[in-house]
This record gives sequence, C-alpha cells and structure tokens, in this order.
Amino acid sequence: MTRLPMDAEAIRALAEILTETGLTEIEVSEKDSRIRVVRAPAPAVQAYAPPPAAAAPPAPPAALAAETVHPADLSKHPGAVTSPMVGVVYLSPEPGAAPYVAEGSTVTAGQTLLLIEAMKTFNQIKAPRAGTLTRLLVESGAPVEFGEALAIIE
Repeated sequence: MTRLPMDAEAIRALAEILTETGLTEIEVSEKDSRIRVVRAPAPAVQAYAPPPAAAAPPAPPAALAAETVHPADLSKHPGAVTSPMVGVVYLSPEPGAAPYVAEGSTVTAGQTLLLIEAMKTFNQIKAPRAGTLTRLLVESGAPVEFGEALAIIE
C-alpha cells in the first residue's frame, strides 16, 4: 500500500463523527488509502431506577444473587442480552411506532427485541431465550458498544 499524505480535513470529520455518535473508533478505506481514528471511551454512566413503592415478597436465593450484580457487570448477568456490534439502538421498527418490547413483557426465543443500526444496515437483535424482559438497559437513538448489556431476560 502506498503512503498518501494525511488528509487533515477527513481526520477532523471522522473525529467529529466519533464525538457526535459516542463511538470509540472509526475506519474508512478507499482504494489504496485508509484512515482510522480511535479515542478513549467516555466513562459509562448507569441510570438507576427508584425502588418500587410497595414492599416486594421475599425473593428466593437465586433471584437475590441476580439482584446483587453490580451495574457495571450487567453484561455478565446470566439473563443479559449483549450487543453483538457497535451501532445505534432503535426500540421500534420506525419512528412513532410502538416498541418491539417493554419492561415486564413476556418474550419468546427468537423474538425481535430491538434494532441496531451499523453502517446503514438495521440488524435485528433477537431474544436468545424465552422469559420475562425484566430490564431494558438502553434508550432509542443511543449508541452502544460491542458486548454492552442491552436487556435482561429472566
């Protein structure tokens, strides 16, 4: 591959795309040239839901173990559905449409949970198993990283 002079404007444009989308890296190749821009990811911020107002009945030991998973470790939760790619999440098939699923809904194995747009392609993320969607961890339009927890199915 021949080495071409760096195109500072292209690098700035790619860096701006990284900032706008929250992605950590982007690469563009064309014929004999390739530009790759990488930045350190911003620290993850987790939103916490307030506890329910009504007292819940005592949970069995297995459920207690699931509840004690630290928010930063949600991708290691046994019921976690993780992102297979970097992209942008969409919870419904089109703007204004009802979401595919909501917290508390029962899902079947293979049911579409959400979409991830990557490189202008919409990829269906399906439920790996049947169960109840106890937590939806992403919002529509939010960028996601590979391996990030998207939802919890128990």
